[in-house]
Amino acid sequence: MNPSLKTELQNIRKMIELGITTTDVKKILDIICVKTPDWVVDDLRLYSDVLPIGASINPYTQEQRYLHFLWDSFELSPLKLHIDFAVYFRQVIAKKLFKRCGENFIALKGVSFNFGHQIELGDNVFFNENVFLDAKGGITIGNNVGITENVMIFTHSHGEDIHSTRVYKPVLIKDYAKIYSKALINLGVTIGEGAIIGANSVVTKDVADYTMVAGTPAELIRERRNHGNYGLELQHKWLIHDYEPLDC
Repeated sequence: MNPSLKTELQNIRKMIELGITTTDVKKILDIICVKTPDWVVDDLRLYSDVLPIGASINPYTQEQRYLHFLWDSFELSPLKLHIDFAVYFRQVIAKKLFKRCGENFIALKGVSFNFGHQIELGDNVFFNENVFLDAKGGITIGNNVGITENVMIFTHSHGEDIHSTRVYKPVLIKDYAKIYSKALINLGVTIGEGAIIGANSVVTKDVADYTMVAGTPAELIRERRNHGNYGLELQHKWLIHDYEPLDC
C-alpha cells in the first residue's frame, strides 16, 4: 500500500479511537474525498434519529451519530473501491460503533444499517455488497459467517390494524453459517451453526444446525454436505487464501 494512504488510515484510526469530534469528522471527510459543507456536520441528524426506537428508547450518542454518518458518507468516496483502504476504514468504524466487532471483519461496498450499536459480530465475519441490517431489535452474528450480496435482515415489524404498533425481536446467526444472495431473514429467527440459506429465500422460522433451507417461505432441503468437516475444517475464507486486512 502507498505509504501516504497508510498514514491517512492511521490518522483516521487515532481520531476515532480517541473519541471523534465535529472537527475530526470534517477532517476525515476531506481525507476520503467527500466534499461536504460544514453546516451538514454542525447540524447533523440521521434517519435513525427520527425513528421511535432511536428518538427515545435506544438513541445514538453524538459520537455514534458521527460514526454512522462517516460509514454512509464513505459510499460517496472513490476509496470505497480500494479494497485495503475500504476494509480497514469500515473495520475502524465498526469496532467503535458496533456493540461488538471481532477480528478480521470484512464489509464491501453498499453495506448499510440503521442502528450500528445494536449489532454484535464475532471473528471473521464477511458481508458482501449491499447487505442491509435492520438492527432495531438487535442482530448477533457468530464467528466465520458469510453473508452474500443483497441479503436483508429484519428485526422489527408493524401491526396490520395499527401501524404504529411495533414488534422488535432479535436475530441470531451462529458460527459457520452461510447466507446466499437476496435472502431475507425475518425478525426473531435463529440460524443454526453451519446452516446454509439458499439464494432468494425468505426465512420465517429457526434453522437447525448444519442444514440447508431454501424457498419462500424457506423449508428444509437437506443436511449440509460438509463431509465430516466442522469448524475451521470448513475453511470459511472469503477472499484469496492469504488475504489479511491491513495492520495499521
